[in-house]
Amino acid sequence: MKQAIRTAGWVAIIVFAATLKPAEAQSLKAEMLKDWGNLKGRMSKLAAEMPADKFDFKPTPAQQSFGERVMHVAGANVKFLGTAGAKATVPTFDPKAMGKDGAIKALEASFDYGTAILNEQTDQTMVQVIEAPFIGESTRARLYTFLIGHTWDIYGQLAVYLRLSGGVPPASQRP
Repeated sequence: MKQAIRTAGWVAIIVFAATLKPAEAQSLKAEMLKDWGNLKGRMSKLAAEMPADKFDFKPTPAQQSFGERVMHVAGANVKFLGTAGAKATVPTFDPKAMGKDGAIKALEASFDYGTAILNEQTDQTMVQVIEAPFIGESTRARLYTFLIGHTWDIYGQLAVYLRLSGGVPPASQRP
């Protein structure tokens, strides 16, 4: 009896598994483009939510202002992406432009630069090794995952800055 139940269970699993579609191969480049683009949108919306007169807000005197943190992301993106060995034109912006318009423009330009570099790549070139600041020998894919992790870290900081300033991050707003 136990053997019959066990066999029936295995038959059910095999029949169920046979109805599943095989996993399609995913493109590393396509997935990176999707994550990079989504992050640009999240960061741009968060930065746009902070009122212009609060871009100089600091939770404590020792910390950077909201605008400085936004510019930190833009600067880090450009610095690190410049090591990817791409032909894309490096954006230029004033690193001291901590106001809302200048900071958002620099942030978006840095993400557009990253997108342009990704568009030059293939799945094969994404796994080629390059020399990157701070992280050393790494694949281009690792360079992007490092920048994505770094930017999400700053996103979390900026969300706190926004809340301390009386705002609510767009991702947390209720309709």
